[in-house]
Amino acid sequence: MVSGGQAEDAIVADVAGGDGAERESRARGVEEGEQHEQQQRGGGLSVKSLLWHGGSAWDAWFSCASNQVAQVLLTLPYSFSQLGMVSGVLLQVFYGLVGSWTAYLISVLYVEYRARKEKEGVSFKNHVIQWFEVLDGLLGPYWKAAGLISNCTMLFFAAVIQLIACASNIYYVNDGLDKRTWTYIFGACCATTVFIPSFHNYRVWSFLGLGMTTYTAWYITIAAAVHGKVDGVTHSGPDKLVLYFTGATNILYTFGGHAVTVEVMHAMWKPRKFKHIYLVATLYVFTLTLPSAAAMYWAFGDALLTHSNAFSLLPRTRWRDAAAILMLIHQFITFGFACTPLYLVWEKAIGMHETHRSICLRALARLPVVAPVWFLAVIFPFFGPINSAVGAFLVSFTVYVIPSLAHMATYSSASARLNAAEKPPFLVRSWAGMFAVNAFVVAWVLAVGFGLGGWASVVNLVRQISTFGLFAKCYQCPPKTHAPTATGPPLPEPPQQHR
Repeated sequence: MVSGGQAEDAIVADVAGGDGAERESRARGVEEGEQHEQQQRGGGLSVKSLLWHGGSAWDAWFSCASNQVAQVLLTLPYSFSQLGMVSGVLLQVFYGLVGSWTAYLISVLYVEYRARKEKEGVSFKNHVIQWFEVLDGLLGPYWKAAGLISNCTMLFFAAVIQLIACASNIYYVNDGLDKRTWTYIFGACCATTVFIPSFHNYRVWSFLGLGMTTYTAWYITIAAAVHGKVDGVTHSGPDKLVLYFTGATNILYTFGGHAVTVEVMHAMWKPRKFKHIYLVATLYVFTLTLPSAAAMYWAFGDALLTHSNAFSLLPRTRWRDAAAILMLIHQFITFGFACTPLYLVWEKAIGMHETHRSICLRALARLPVVAPVWFLAVIFPFFGPINSAVGAFLVSFTVYVIPSLAHMATYSSASARLNAAEKPPFLVRSWAGMFAVNAFVVAWVLAVGFGLGGWASVVNLVRQISTFGLFAKCYQCPPKTHAPTATGPPLPEPPQQHR
């Protein structure tokens, strides 16, 4: 029987060609996947392999779905209050499909890069391929620089957002400490992700993370429906252009979680199976984000404009506390998702990526990556506005513009199209159709996401800084009107009385 790793090698060989020596080199590159599948067939599956060493299509699906619905699940109701119900739903579907398309482009470029390199006899046994290396191998150093800077900056701020979200969520469970203090505490907790070597090792975490966000999404939906409309609720959105495009860029950011696509693909035993995984993950994410955001906006309306975290308007119950705690755990996982590519880049920069296999030594070397993330989370604790700014200035290029332009540049010549490792999908059918879709994505995102979204996000962020200041001790915290009791923190005021 042919093993999973050998089967993948055969697929690449069919595309790339090459002699026996080249195929042997490729076989060495997938040896790890072969050993794992041989263990499964031989009944020698260990607990470590079951929980720690993932590389299947299911692992990739859990990683993609889990990475999309992190803290943005709590800010989408805020976006709906800015956009209105109709625009909120339509933009979620639109950006979900556009995001799936560009994730597909990234997967195609990864397969093309790997096929070319393995044809040259390159082995990736001890090396994790990353997006900037794909751009470098296919298009040269200028593209490498663009991919490296945009991707690393985006992932850096994504990690910052996770720390802000941790502090925001735990505050609604225990307000004995302010949000800034909670940020210090969770910064130390999230620093432990330096011990997770790569996306091979997120199997159990991805599974648990998606389960946690599924619970939270349906809790928000049911709690909002049970609560019903608050007295005098109004639904004025869309009301102002600044708010409209701020909300739109937050949704653009929601479906821009594939800055880690290449690393997730490289962790798979059969990377070619990835190309439709992100779309299937997005369809599942719709079942979480659309009902929860719509239900919250229906119940609370314009009150969400000053409450970027959905938990702040829901009455405190055991169910809400459970949802907040589960989201905390998931945000720890998502912090690791965002930082792992940064850890790998840092390891390559200091020359220890392929040479040092000690987990403890690698963890120690990774700590300098965490410190600036921690610091920025304390400076800018603005939950919703930061999402929009990151979406406009970083996600727009990293996730949408650069992959679309890179795909067009890679296959601009007739010979490249003729020898392409992946042909156009059946829905598009032709290279002209591919280029047309890519050109539309670039034009739309530059005009609406980066242009209008960037303007709106900056205006909104400046307003938040002017109102709360940098290093805000407790951003958007409701006023305490009751003294704490021995049994726990006080219940919040009724939602309609929150400012």
